[in-house]
Amino acid sequence: MAWLRLVRWKNLLIIFLTQFFAWRCVIVPHISAFNHGLPIRDIINFFCLSVSTLLIAAAGYIINDYFDIKIDTINRPEKVVLGKAIERKEAIALHFVLNVIALVLAGYVAIQVHVYQWLLLQLSCTVLLLFYSTHFKRQYIIGNVVVALLTALTIIILIIYNPVLDHGTRLSVNVLLMYAWFAFILTWMREIVKDMEDFKGDEAEGCMTMPIKRGLKFSIGFIRVLSALVVLPLMAACYLLFLHEMRLMAAYVLCLLAFPVIGWALYLGNKFSTAHYHDASKKLKIIMVLGICSLIVYYIQLFLLHAT
Repeated sequence: MAWLRLVRWKNLLIIFLTQFFAWRCVIVPHISAFNHGLPIRDIINFFCLSVSTLLIAAAGYIINDYFDIKIDTINRPEKVVLGKAIERKEAIALHFVLNVIALVLAGYVAIQVHVYQWLLLQLSCTVLLLFYSTHFKRQYIIGNVVVALLTALTIIILIIYNPVLDHGTRLSVNVLLMYAWFAFILTWMREIVKDMEDFKGDEAEGCMTMPIKRGLKFSIGFIRVLSALVVLPLMAACYLLFLHEMRLMAAYVLCLLAFPVIGWALYLGNKFSTAHYHDASKKLKIIMVLGICSLIVYYIQLFLLHAT
């Protein structure tokens, strides 16, 4: 159980569901009319790529906890497992093994289509996660942006490993890029909230996060600006979806994504306490899960349109 907590199995499940629904509900329906041997359509290749992504993420969580023991001991001592339930040297060994297996799986997919440079993307993620844990996390803004970028890459990688742009399916690429944008911004917002929650431990270790350098009020204001970068495109998407008679999807986006983000942004500034920021972080995660579920709604909407 301690190992599952170390690799954040719930977060890994969310990553897998995001990739699976993006592949099954967006890519497959839009390329079903084409038969060009697109690599990601092969479910074996998809699972190899997805498992590779999950292993890299799991290794990232391990190395992050390895370098954050002192901070976590201050912020959340009851959740620390390294040095207690799990030896640090065992964690480092697993970190290495997971990354090797991940690169082998990604390499297998790349070999199938003789595009070996694709492997560089997975390799870059492993290196970026290592530098995040040792350097970037303690720097102003850059740490948050790195995590947000890596989250968005879990969707973008499906585009890179599936050259749909060459097969007349530009719509699927646009949809996936939109989801990647929302994943990037929402993750950036949540990372800042987590820094607000971890203020004491980060400050004690000399981290230069936004709440420490600019204060909590500034951080809340910045998050609200980011939330506008989510809400405005969502409103525009609702309008376009309605014009194209995708009313079910439009209603979902408006009621379960746009309005909740607005409400959450207002709720964030209600209190200034660790417990409040922890609660806000959990609520934002729920909104992110609702965003993943919208992929299913998108698939249902496509089916209804084709049925009429």
